[in-house]
Amino acid sequence: MILQGGSADYAVVLAAGVLTSFTPCTYPLLPVTAAVVAGANTQGGRLNGFFLSLIYVLGLAVSYSLLALAAVLTGQVFGSIQNNPVVFLVIGNIILFFALVLLDVIPFPMFSLNVAGGRPKNLWAIFVMGAASGFVVGPCTAPILGTLLVFIATKQNIVFGMSLLFVFAIGLGTSLILAGTFSGFLSALPKSGKWMNGVKKAAGLVLIIIAEVLFLKAGG
Repeated sequence: MILQGGSADYAVVLAAGVLTSFTPCTYPLLPVTAAVVAGANTQGGRLNGFFLSLIYVLGLAVSYSLLALAAVLTGQVFGSIQNNPVVFLVIGNIILFFALVLLDVIPFPMFSLNVAGGRPKNLWAIFVMGAASGFVVGPCTAPILGTLLVFIATKQNIVFGMSLLFVFAIGLGTSLILAGTFSGFLSALPKSGKWMNGVKKAAGLVLIIIAEVLFLKAGG
């Protein structure tokens, strides 16, 4: 299903977030999340671990929502030309670029931010560390996030854009919540292999289809 700017988009984006959550690009965050939650979970219970993990992921979701806000405010400049064939062509090429990254045709630079340099002492600290983790951009998270930001920028709807990326981030935080809730999750997590790369490749093919649709619109 291609995003259309309606309520069904939330289910699509949530599913995309969950799928991305179990791709290799989120692996660097799993031990960080487990360490942050373990340091704050003095009671040691799974329910408390789940709550702390949720706070951490909410921080990540808020940081992604702010990225959506920036995309919408920037996209308003192009409001009068968003139906122009040139715009469809430009956006289609951006999405195609992200698809080629997912398919490992071209490389994407890896940006990292160390958020594990301390033990949180309160919920606000966990929230802030989760927000910081939102800027840990992996080679497969970045293309999907970038595609969503391009889509959001064309809609010029702040509430829709921010809520859409919030839902995506919640889906993306699925593995992080599991890592913070269950102490044995990291050891039980499947190694990066064919099935995880298959998810990434499938996402790349979906983006190619979206790009082709935009190219068709650009051609009239």
